[in-house]
Amino acid sequence: MAGGLRLDPAVASPARLLLDVPKTPSPSKTTYSDRFIPCRSSSRLHNFALLDRDRASPSSTTDDAPYSRLLRAEIFGPDSPSPAPSSPNTNLFRFKTDHPSPKSPFAASAAATAGHYDCTAGSAESSTPRKPPRKVPKTPHKVLDAPSLQDDFYLNLVDWSSQNTLAVGLGNCVYLWSASNCKVTKLCDLGPRDSVCAVHWTREGSYLAIGTSLGDVQIWDSSRCKRIRNMGGHQTRTGVLAWSSRILSSGSRDKNILQHDIRVPSDYISKFSGHRSEVCGLKWSHDDRELASGGNDNQLLVWNQRSQQPILRLTEHTAAVKAIAWSPHQQGLLASGGGTADRCIRFWNTVCNLAWCKNVNELVSTHGYSQNQIMVWKYPSMSKVATLTGHTLRVLYLAMSPDGQTIVTGAGDETLRFWNIFPSMKTQAPVRDIGLWSFSRSHIR
Repeated sequence: MAGGLRLDPAVASPARLLLDVPKTPSPSKTTYSDRFIPCRSSSRLHNFALLDRDRASPSSTTDDAPYSRLLRAEIFGPDSPSPAPSSPNTNLFRFKTDHPSPKSPFAASAAATAGHYDCTAGSAESSTPRKPPRKVPKTPHKVLDAPSLQDDFYLNLVDWSSQNTLAVGLGNCVYLWSASNCKVTKLCDLGPRDSVCAVHWTREGSYLAIGTSLGDVQIWDSSRCKRIRNMGGHQTRTGVLAWSSRILSSGSRDKNILQHDIRVPSDYISKFSGHRSEVCGLKWSHDDRELASGGNDNQLLVWNQRSQQPILRLTEHTAAVKAIAWSPHQQGLLASGGGTADRCIRFWNTVCNLAWCKNVNELVSTHGYSQNQIMVWKYPSMSKVATLTGHTLRVLYLAMSPDGQTIVTGAGDETLRFWNIFPSMKTQAPVRDIGLWSFSRSHIR
């Protein structure tokens, strides 16, 4: 042949266009079209299965199995899943399995739960595939030895700054660990008569507040390793601190909460007295309007700057309230957790600390006896995302990295463990370890 076959579209005359009327097929007749060749790149071929003839005929298993696998790989690709067992009388290509129509609403619900959907119902809503659960690494990617890290429920000895520096109180000293270069710096030594009871960074991450066993509150410039202020007022140890934008709040075993303003010369500007026992939990809301405090009297109190009395008093807990966290996703939403004797309404476990992720609407809680676990929860369903173990004593200390992806936990087993548990703000994908964060064990001092 001189050339290939060429098909030119027929050009109809205007008169022919006016005279030709499309014919409507009779309802009693079935109209057949030409064969249809699908585009496999856009097809959902995982919903189809190739008949496994070697399973249908056991006698031909050894002879036909390699051929069937090769044929399946050629048609569907090398990564195609193995087909489910089927009977010999089924079609070679089939779309899942026919399911009888349910006889009750409960049967319909069960069928939907099992993943069976009616693809022929035109009026029904098209179901969307269920999103697979996010995978959380079950082991810490870094461990720091922290000798002399106290196993005391009422202390707060670990905090992570917005400038990616971790502050840890060990005995009578405070150490700074830079997450950027793993450099350890000794910030201060309080001497043999005093010890560190609490550490807390300002929101900008430049200054560190330290609560001591003598009841003092010290302010340190981390860049110069220099103390810039020492404030008294408490009669005994200061075990918890919380910064707002301008005010530093301190809670003590003397049952009082003091409000400090480093811009004025006096040690404190106001005093909140509402707890009947040691104050062990303090958190400012993100808009600086309310201060939540928890105490060893099992009470959760909420304060504001315009009143010397709490505006809200919650007494449902049956143990000390140390774990407090304000939601960054919903204004005015507060989470709290009790101690060993308290079985919390939401968590039903011993809760030592709470932190709310700023990237996704999830909580992380640390626990004590008897499993010493770290748990990740999805809000508001409160479904469990992951349970992490590794500490051998109760997990009393918790801090979050400034990017919201990594947490560090500390326990009386004298270790600090780093966990990549939250996705980033942009990618919403699991965090991958990099060289700097590769699993290793080193010392904080």
